[in-house]
Amino acid sequence: MTIIEQPTRIDPDKLMSFVFRAVDEVGATLNAGLVVLGDKLGYYRDLAEHGPSTPAQLAERTETAEPYAREWLNAQAAGGYVTYDPETRRYTLPPEHAVAMTDPDSPAFLPGFFQIALGTVHDTQHIVEAARSGAGFGWHQHDTDVHVGCERFFRPSYHANLVGSWIPALEGVQEKLEAGALVADVGCGHGASTILLAQAFPNSRFVGSDYHAESIATARARAAEAGVEDRVRFEVASAQEFTGSGYDLVAMFDSLHDMGDPVGAARRVREVIAADGTWMIVEPMAGDRVEDNFNPVGRAYYGFSTLLCTPSSLSQDVGLALGTQAGPARIRDVTAAGGFTRFRSVAETPFNRVLEVRP
Repeated sequence: MTIIEQPTRIDPDKLMSFVFRAVDEVGATLNAGLVVLGDKLGYYRDLAEHGPSTPAQLAERTETAEPYAREWLNAQAAGGYVTYDPETRRYTLPPEHAVAMTDPDSPAFLPGFFQIALGTVHDTQHIVEAARSGAGFGWHQHDTDVHVGCERFFRPSYHANLVGSWIPALEGVQEKLEAGALVADVGCGHGASTILLAQAFPNSRFVGSDYHAESIATARARAAEAGVEDRVRFEVASAQEFTGSGYDLVAMFDSLHDMGDPVGAARRVREVIAADGTWMIVEPMAGDRVEDNFNPVGRAYYGFSTLLCTPSSLSQDVGLALGTQAGPARIRDVTAAGGFTRFRSVAETPFNRVLEVRP
């Protein structure tokens, strides 16, 4: 018997609704570049300082060409980032938006988020090729905007939460740091977290490590600028090979899921941590079920996972590819495989979850 398939009935209203949603997505994609442009040219800072402005005024003050300032302002107004007054023909950056776009110490600061996103998207063709071959694409291979944007995105949250709430949430850790502890910051990148801790706890000593030599060079320069190089040492080393022993605190900030061999890293932490030490793992906010992460933050993180974090893991030995949205249960499994017996979630923000792991 011949089975005749019935044609799928298309709802034209649903079709066009999806098309216009996609048009909005294209505008959002282009806006990532516009935000980075506005950040680098000083447009947001200038508008925050001077208030309602014409394109000519913005261009003159920032020493840029007026046609670029004009079209940028119109794109920002169309997207709701600035407001436009048709009578005065001036554009205004609302004060709330000014905080998000110009204050690098605010946990709401956004330009770094856009910068790492734009840098990540820039390398998409490499990920297309990697997906076809099953290979990875290392962190060190990415556009510089990825490295700079990563610190600029995460540092405000660390600045707002690390010393004031995350460290106090760990059992007995603050007292150790105040008295004088030995701390390892593994996968430290540009050293923002290491330096913040060193500034807050001058009696303690810190070792920051990362396999990316260029990031370590930046971290050393930042430590010198901050005046903490007397109690901070940075080294080029993988998470499975960082040096030292007897650490009272080992910290990993948004780095465990990027590692090719997180279980190997967990075993290394177990080897070097003090008997009563603490391993603090800060990971992107995620639930254990896929559907728990179908929200705006989860969507962004799944995007980073596809284009940045998973390729990074696959480029390394083992290539476990936990993914950016691994969730606490999978992280617990990694720590247990490394020899740890205690695990609990102690703090969270819209973007991060803080986990306490003990021997």
